[in-house]
Amino acid sequence: MTSCALKSWGKQYKVQAGDILRVEKLDAVAGAKVQFNEILMVGGETVVVGAPMVAGAAVQAEVIEQIKGEKVIHYVKRRRKHSSQRTKGHRQHLTLLRVTEVLAKGADKTGVAAAVNTAHARRAAHNTEAAPAAAEAPAKPKRAAKAAAAKE
Repeated sequence: MTSCALKSWGKQYKVQAGDILRVEKLDAVAGAKVQFNEILMVGGETVVVGAPMVAGAAVQAEVIEQIKGEKVIHYVKRRRKHSSQRTKGHRQHLTLLRVTEVLAKGADKTGVAAAVNTAHARRAAHNTEAAPAAAEAPAKPKRAAKAAAAKE
């Protein structure tokens, strides 16, 4: 049984084939296959430790569903302020995954899409939409008129 340590959005997980994993929300629908390419260590018959990552290694997983984590209560009370109390709650968005395969080599030839965080996906979509608009800046007629008047 091959196990490995993978890194996903600043957190590290030790997984092997068949494990159920909860990670930060990924940009994928239920039933989709994703691949994690940031592998720190691959274990099995021989242990391979990356410096910092293992080249050519990957973990493939199937998305089970998008879920919310348990509620975290944040209570704020300020001293010497009699009516200054506040309770806030938060439920983190998570993706539930089933690890299907741990690949020690040949990760680039699988054709499975890399796991992408929703924040990264939104940022990438925003940057691609904004780039053409910035290139085609409309002419400013008032500024052009002032410049022509200043030359005369």
